[in-house]
Amino acid sequence: MEKITSFFKASWEEITQHVTWPPFGELQSNTTLVLVGSLIFAFVVGLMDFLFENVLNLFYQTF
Repeated sequence: MEKITSFFKASWEEITQHVTWPPFGELQSNTTLVLVGSLIFAFVVGLMDFLFENVLNLFYQTF
């Protein structure tokens, strides 16, 4: 049990005293960038899915 307590104490000290956290404004801009990139990626994948589905449906209807 002492090892677990020691681990959590060391982890807490590392997080609170040794980690350099970015400023809030930088976090906001990075979060916005990731959100926009994710939405663009989702749109492209959705468009590809839509196109493949319709092309395959047209292909299968010819037989």
